[in-house]
Amino acid sequence: MKYVLFDLDGTLTESAPGIMNSLRYAFRKLGESVPDDATLKKFVGPPLIESFMRFSGFSEKKAVEAVDVYREYFAEKGLFENSVYDGISGCLGRLRGAGYFLGVATSKPQVFCERILRHFGLTEYFDVIKGIPLDGEDMTKAEVIAQALSALGVEKKSDAVMVGDRDYDVVGAGQNGIDCIGVLYGYGSAEELERAGAAHIVKDAAELTELLLKLR
Repeated sequence: MKYVLFDLDGTLTESAPGIMNSLRYAFRKLGESVPDDATLKKFVGPPLIESFMRFSGFSEKKAVEAVDVYREYFAEKGLFENSVYDGISGCLGRLRGAGYFLGVATSKPQVFCERILRHFGLTEYFDVIKGIPLDGEDMTKAEVIAQALSALGVEKKSDAVMVGDRDYDVVGAGQNGIDCIGVLYGYGSAEELERAGAAHIVKDAAELTELLLKLR
């Protein structure tokens, strides 16, 4: 194993507070009832347009509008209402020291992803950072992963693995011919990750580090 791709939300950073606050802002500004916290947490990870349509019954046109309003708050405050999971910096440092090439593959817009990683001092660990364009909400996780693998120069798919917390990460990895390690400290469940076909499931950053060092 030579390459590791990481999801951002729920894998590197605990981003739910800022995302949920941005969602509350959007629903209120649009004159809609604010969903309960359990529903809002379902928005963390998947593409936002899809989530507004799936969990709130919005039309595609209204979902696009909702994302624009959401970003009014997120771009100024929400992206920093966030924290790095315990042990992640140490994990990344040990993987780099072991010779891994690291990348980020996220459904979050590239511009926000870069600002978050820079804010928390994580940029230095990554060889490649791939998100979506601001107008690329229809871009799939598989497409983002494909771009990251290409940018890293991965030729042999068995040399690479994805790390993520939701079924979107597992499915997107599989569509690119690579395995996915599911993490339980994020926003998905063991059942969700198992059902999607995760190759391994770990409980925390320490367990993730040891697994990846063994795979190296």
